[in-house]
Amino acid sequence: MVGRSAEMQRVFEQIRGLAQGIAPVLIAGETGTGKELIARAIHNEGSRRGGPFVAVNCAALPGELVESELFGYKRGAFSGAVTDHVGLFRAASRGTLFLDEITEMSRELQAKLLRVVQERTVRPLGSVTEVPIDARIITSTNRDPQEILACGVLRSDLYYRLCVSLVMIPPLRERGDDVLLLVEHHIGGLNERYRHSLPGVRGLTADAMTQIVARRWPGNVRELFNALEDAFTRCRALHISPADLPRAALAPAGAAAASEAEAETFAAGERALIARALTATQGNKVRAARYLGISRKKLYAKLAKYTVAILLLYHAANSPL
Repeated sequence: MVGRSAEMQRVFEQIRGLAQGIAPVLIAGETGTGKELIARAIHNEGSRRGGPFVAVNCAALPGELVESELFGYKRGAFSGAVTDHVGLFRAASRGTLFLDEITEMSRELQAKLLRVVQERTVRPLGSVTEVPIDARIITSTNRDPQEILACGVLRSDLYYRLCVSLVMIPPLRERGDDVLLLVEHHIGGLNERYRHSLPGVRGLTADAMTQIVARRWPGNVRELFNALEDAFTRCRALHISPADLPRAALAPAGAAAASEAEAETFAAGERALIARALTATQGNKVRAARYLGISRKKLYAKLAKYTVAILLLYHAANSPL
């Protein structure tokens, strides 16, 4: 996960705290904000990281299969059940079970899930015996938590069982300069992934970055990454231009110009990030490079390019060199 904004720093701090416990967590955020990444981070940072992380998309499982997939079944429980199946709750034993888009679960199944959460046992289909479970439960939704309660898509008693702790992930449009870091991070990853099949790309032109910053990205980080990968495969120059970006990723007419007043340009945003890093590290370039997630060599190259502007920004922050 990549992010320097205050909003994401609060999320990261919350992850570190929640990782130490085992209570259920509900993660709320728009589609494409990275809810499964957050769930995995909670799992990987905690005492259960040695156990399995089992992810289930509740919206993707056919309704008639959800119960048997979650709770398991005994041989002969139904036509085609030729062996025992432990179910995903027990498959996640000593680890984490992540139920993605929990509000897509039927009300009937919600009632059964409530009993599982309360009793910490499951009863496989075709069995008369309750089996203990030992899985931490993390759920997610792309709906506003207050909307969930107001419209009744999730039973209120189940909601309060699952939402012992709530993590709210901000949409990309509210994360400020994070878009600049995300672009640099993903372009680096694409260069690595396609190193044997496509020429490398150093980054985006200022015009392309202005388009990226201007767009509101309703699909959030997932949409941004998809657009960058599409542009990466089209690009035949050292830098991605607006012509390489998919049409859907281009900001509406006038939005790019309006965004310049807010985010200036990619270069201005980059200068501001570097100045902020130098301020935070009291001018220590090695630590500033680490803060920015780039190599010291790359930081020196950017400093050489932006020296005067960065010095002005740095002094404006009242931090002596």
